[in-house]
This record gives sequence, C-alpha cells and structure tokens, in this order.
Amino acid sequence: MSGLVSAQERVSVDANVANIRSGAGTKTNVLWQVERFHPFIVVEKKGKWVKVKDFENDQAWIHSSLLGKTKSVITIKNKCNVRSKPTTKSSILFTTERGVPFRSIKKEGNWLKVEHADGDVGWIHKSLVW
Repeated sequence: MSGLVSAQERVSVDANVANIRSGAGTKTNVLWQVERFHPFIVVEKKGKWVKVKDFENDQAWIHSSLLGKTKSVITIKNKCNVRSKPTTKSSILFTTERGVPFRSIKKEGNWLKVEHADGDVGWIHKSLVW
C-alpha cells in the first residue's frame, strides 16, 4: 500500500438554515437543522442529494443546493474564546459554545480569522475547531 490518503471533500452550508434529513428526499424525516457555514465531509452523492458527515461523525442527507465550498470551521470545545488578534494575550471579543460554525477568512500560524453568520469577526486557535 502506498500510504496515500485521498483528500476528503469538505463542503459547508450556504443557506441561513438547512434541514438535515434521514434520507435522500424531502419526504424523509428532518433529523436536525444547521446554520450557515456549518462544515461537513461528503460521504456519498445520490442525484441532487449529498450524504454528509459532521464533526461528531453523525451522517445524514442534505440537498446539494444548500451547500457551497466556503472554507468553514466549527467549534469543538465549550467556552471557545474569539479574540481581537491571533494571540492569547489579546482581548476576548466573545466566547462561543461547542458546535458554532464560522467562515474561515485567513490563517496565521495556529490561528484562524473567522466570521460568524451574524457578522461577528475575530481570531480563534485552530485547536478549538474542526
């Protein structure tokens, strides 16, 4: 075996709110809803439907029209500080809970400049996101 791992396709929600379903179709159950920038890994495609996996390894279906290629991350810890600059010495702009998605704007060392769907912008350490 060569040891090469194929890159997994990452996508993110490109709608304000998206239904995540039990199957590929609008007649299937809505399992949960997610907000803009929620990141996923593509597992399978079936027509206009995409089976996705999230940061908790949950798998479900979403319509492809709700997805885009915006680089995004989601917080994986409770009480994640979002700061004014890419350093732990900078002021905390706001704190988020686990499971909050952000658009990734820029990377600087181990820090990411992120934007929430509501427009809040700041820096978060990459160890706090998926």
